[in-house]
Amino acid sequence: MPSPKLSFLKNVPLFAGLSDEDLERLCGDAEEVHLSPGEELFAEGSVGDRAYVIREGSLEVHKASKGRKILLARREAGEIIGEMALMEDTPRSASVHSCGESTLLAIHKDDFYGLLKSSPSAAEAMFFTILDRFKGTEAMLRQSEKMAQLGTMTAGVAHELNNPAAAVARGADQLRGMLSDLDSSRTHLNALDLTEEQRTELQTLSKRAQELATQPPEMDAMVRSDREYEIQSWLEDQKVDEAWVCAPTLVNLNFDSAELDQMATRFTSDQLPGVITWLNNTYSAHNLLAEIGQGSSRISQIVKALKSYSFLDQAPVQEIDVHEGLDDTLLILRHKLKPGITVRREYAPSLPKIGAHGSELNQVWTNLIDNAADALGGEGVIVLRSRQEDGFVVVEIEDNGPGIPAEIQSRVFDSFFTTKPPGKGTGLGLDISYKIVVDQHRGELKLTSEPGRTVFRVSLPIRSEDG
Repeated sequence: MPSPKLSFLKNVPLFAGLSDEDLERLCGDAEEVHLSPGEELFAEGSVGDRAYVIREGSLEVHKASKGRKILLARREAGEIIGEMALMEDTPRSASVHSCGESTLLAIHKDDFYGLLKSSPSAAEAMFFTILDRFKGTEAMLRQSEKMAQLGTMTAGVAHELNNPAAAVARGADQLRGMLSDLDSSRTHLNALDLTEEQRTELQTLSKRAQELATQPPEMDAMVRSDREYEIQSWLEDQKVDEAWVCAPTLVNLNFDSAELDQMATRFTSDQLPGVITWLNNTYSAHNLLAEIGQGSSRISQIVKALKSYSFLDQAPVQEIDVHEGLDDTLLILRHKLKPGITVRREYAPSLPKIGAHGSELNQVWTNLIDNAADALGGEGVIVLRSRQEDGFVVVEIEDNGPGIPAEIQSRVFDSFFTTKPPGKGTGLGLDISYKIVVDQHRGELKLTSEPGRTVFRVSLPIRSEDG
């Protein structure tokens, strides 16, 4: 008389072709597992060392996504579960919980492989089981792709709106204090009995501060540091208060000690400290105004992108300055670029504009720079590099983090694949970026990575097929 366990396995397609002898051996090796209502069978990200056959009850398969649990499937009695991690030799891609009282038969990895090798019918049944799972997953992914893109877009828009809105609020708050300082420095200047020629010089300096507040000069970090030290020493010699505060401003205004010596000939030793303080406050005020302007402009762009999202294919192709998009993204992501992270721009001069969907490209830059910042863990260097190459504009985003292991590099653009801990990443960012670059813009998105150097290379045609 066959045992209840053997009788049950005979009715499971995976084991139907096995002989009674093989089934008896499998029954002896299989471990019976009992689960209480709500009890976890295994967790997402855990090691997969066993497959399970549900004998009684039902189980739900969930995937964590940024604090939420997404129901992927419900498995009933007679179904196998947990086999994908064994077949792919990867961690569990989802967690499984019991819906009620459940009983399962656990088959160890070695016994599972032995079963597939010894039984053609079991291998065939497993093939069709996996095929059905892939078909179901593909159908689910096609449907969830739209929802995921919408959800990701909504979450991204909320996040991106929060960043520029916070920047605008922060800038406005700082500007109030700065305007008070600026009024004080102006009052001090008015008491210095300046000549008409000196007032004309102040107008020239004010115009310079206004122009360079939005576009500070590009210079190597070492050169900047040396110049700040040089100027700070000069300011201290001139008895300027808070010389360490004013020095970076004068560097941003592209001054060096020689030009400051010339300024010193136009103002007396009593006037010069007041002029420097006024110039610092003037530049800082214009710089804050530029940040507020960029933040509000970014909010407008995001809202416009959201309005056109439902008609994405009809979105107009515009002439896009890639450097502006990168710089705006850096401004928005400034909260992620912690003090230990250095961003270096290596922009090609006279880079041509490209025909592209600007808001979508900004999403690509956001994903790539955000990932680079995460990879650095708060300390390292991010390099933004651009050039023109054979009818394409090429942008490289490089970081000197630990790198991406060679064995998973081919999967980084797959839907739902992520190297982040379970629940921390959906695995959609690079997938969406790939679709924007390759499918929408007919470009290329490639990865090269080794310890200490990871580069995402984006190639975009200068003239789009739409324009």
